[in-house]
Order: sequence, then C-alpha cells, then structure tokens
Amino acid sequence: MSKILIVDDEVQIRTLLARMIELEGYEVCQAGDCRTALRQLELQSPDVALCDVFLPDGNGVDLVLSIKKVAPNVEVILLTAHGNIPDGVQAIKNGAFDYITKGDDNNKIIPLISRAVEKAGMNVRLEKLEKKVGQTYSFESILGESKSLKEAVLLAQKVAVTDVPVLLTGETGTGKEVFAQAIHYSSKRVRQNFVAVNCSSFSKELLESEMFGHKAGSFTGALKDKKGLFEEANNGTIFLDEIGEMAFELQAKLLRILETGEYIKIGDTKPTRVNVRIIAATNRNLPEEIAKGRFREDLFYRLSVFQVHLPPLRERAGDIRLLAKAFIKNFSAQLSRSINEITPEFLTTLELQPWKGNIRELRNVIERSIIVCEGERLEITDLPLDIQNAHYEQSDEETPGSFELSAMERRHIARVLEYTKGNKTEAARLLKIGLTTLYRKIEEYKI
Repeated sequence: MSKILIVDDEVQIRTLLARMIELEGYEVCQAGDCRTALRQLELQSPDVALCDVFLPDGNGVDLVLSIKKVAPNVEVILLTAHGNIPDGVQAIKNGAFDYITKGDDNNKIIPLISRAVEKAGMNVRLEKLEKKVGQTYSFESILGESKSLKEAVLLAQKVAVTDVPVLLTGETGTGKEVFAQAIHYSSKRVRQNFVAVNCSSFSKELLESEMFGHKAGSFTGALKDKKGLFEEANNGTIFLDEIGEMAFELQAKLLRILETGEYIKIGDTKPTRVNVRIIAATNRNLPEEIAKGRFREDLFYRLSVFQVHLPPLRERAGDIRLLAKAFIKNFSAQLSRSINEITPEFLTTLELQPWKGNIRELRNVIERSIIVCEGERLEITDLPLDIQNAHYEQSDEETPGSFELSAMERRHIARVLEYTKGNKTEAARLLKIGLTTLYRKIEEYKI
C-alpha cells in the first residue's frame, strides 16, 4: 500500500485531506511543520508528500530541496492558498512533482497523487536497476588476480573520475568494452547514455551517417532527419571500438569534436554541439598506422591523453581458472544446466592453451562445453577437438607411449574428426573403416 505524507499546520485541512486520501486506499501520515515532516520522512518512508507552501518553521518550496536530499525517490506536491508564478517555477526547479492552488484544484488532488505514486514507484525501480547495472559493469566485475590486470584496473579507476579521453589498447577479446563500461559507470556521467560503436562494422559512408547523423534529402534514401550516435551519447560516453579502422576522412571530424565539441551533420550547414566523453579502443599499433599514413597523428595525441593497455590472456594464465569457473556458473544458469563438478584435467587443459582470441575465445569454449556436456560433470571430452588434440599431443610428447601404435592411431583419428568437423560417417569413409569400428575406437581412446 502506498503511503502519503500530508504536511500542513492547519489540523482541519490535514484531517480533511487524510480522509479523502484514505478513501482512495492510501495509507496516510501527517506533520504540522518542516521539522516534523523530515522526521516522518525517515520514520514512515512515504511515497508522496503533499505539502503546504507556508509552514510555521519554513517554506514548502525550500522544503522540497530538503526532502529530495533525504529521500530523492519521494515525489512532492505543493499546495498553496495563493499561487504565484515565481513560487511555482522555483518549486519545479527544486524537484516538486506539481504545484497547485487549494480550493480551485481540489478535484485534481487524487489523480495527481495517483500519478505521483506511479512516478515514485518508477523512481525506486530505476534506482534498483541502476544499482544492478552499476554492479554488473563495475570494476569489481572484472575478474583476475594477475599483476598486469590489476595495474590496468588501477589506471582505469584513476581516470574514470575525470573527463579526459581514454585509449584502450590490447589484442582482440581482452575485454576493452568491459573496461570502457566500467569507466563510464564509475564516472560522473553514470546516469547518462553509454553508446558503443564498432568502427570496423560499417563502410565509411554508413559510419559517418551513424556517428554524426544526417539531414533529410542529404543523399538518396535520407527521407528524414537522423540523430547520430554522438547526439545519443550527449552528456554521456561514446565508446569507439576498433578506432584504427576508421576512414582517414572521418578522423578529421572526430578531431574537431575533441577540440571544439562541435561537428556538422551530413547535409547540414550549422554545427551540432555535444558534450561527450570519448573512450577509444584498438588492437592495432597506432604509431605504426601513423607512419604508414593511415591514422592522423594529431588525433592520436588527442585520443591518447590517457592510455590503458589490457594484457592478453596468455600473460595472465593464473586468471584462466578463475574466469572459467565464473563463465561456467553464468552459462549453467543461462542454459538451465546443473554442473556440479569440473575435472582437474579440464581446467589444466584450459590453462595450457595459447588463447589467441583471449577472454572472448575462452568464454565461447566454456559455453560450447556446457552445451555438449551430457552429465553434471565437465570433462576434457567436452572441450572442442582441437583443444583435446593439443592436450594429448602435449601429454604424449617425448614419452615412450608416444611411439606406441595406439597413440599414433588415436592422434590420427582425432585429426580426421577435426577435419570433418565431427562428422563420424565422413571420418569413417576417409579412414576406410566401418562406422561401428570408428565408434568403438572413439570410445576406447576417449576421443
């Protein structure tokens, strides 16, 4: 049941309002002055406050600020016997939901309270969602204990509270977008948009339109005005992934935003002004790209005011087990699977892989393993064939058993299965053995 706080120094008015509001199914608490109202706010946790403007120890317009400071989700409706425009304007500026005149607007009170209660409920839901999103994209969500990762996190945390551009470098799949999100959600722009765009996903013309927008009629098919992603990110953060892939001509436009906060849409004559924090990322060596004439040197220096390098997974092998267990937990929940055990051989095999695709590749391997797992225990046989083969080749290398015919046969069958992408009928045909024989050998060799 929603609760309404009535703040008025006249007992008769409070009683009348309380009866009227209670008949609508709301719970009511009361206060006769500002001081009592703030105390009731802490004790009763109302959803909406219905306040008189003139109170014995203060002004309702100023009380709105105090209420919002203590309980930002509470909506405040101000009531006054003599309304005036300056008070009404100031009340709304202070955060009031509405400002109405007693007597003339009595029939508006209940519908107004209903809308205010709905908005207060939305405020609470939004706060919970923001808290959940903040936890999901916080620096605490970045898993790893390696020194190189901790150094990268520490640098990113330091720059997050500022507004300077950030350049994230590192191989594909090292988690650059995760870092960009963590920087945004730890910054003062947290309540504004985070917009991500992959510069390698669009042609030059399409990327320009997507990023900067266009005016109707500026080119064939431009039937109406289009907002660009920079406008969508206004007052927030834009993440430009694979910045090294951006066409040279567009780099000048991006440089102008960094220097002046302005750009011109396609087909427009007037500049559009935005206040956007730019976080860029690349897996390329930008100084090399500059030397080859493919990247602007002045843009590089503006983007790289603060650089954070993300280490590849092979340089933080000690984190693989931690990441794998986290992915197993997440995918088990998503795929409604009950994985109760992970064999040591499964985890050891993961730790020995080079992971050229880094965290993204590890994530995909874990998801695939959970899908093919037939029981509640993850084993090495649930891993992709190429990873299994690499494990057994490493295990067999330079041991007496590696020269045995059975070991050679096992490796050969595994390679053929990898070639046929697991198609056993085709593998049996290539091996020139019966399908039943192949199944028996797969079971015997635990391929």
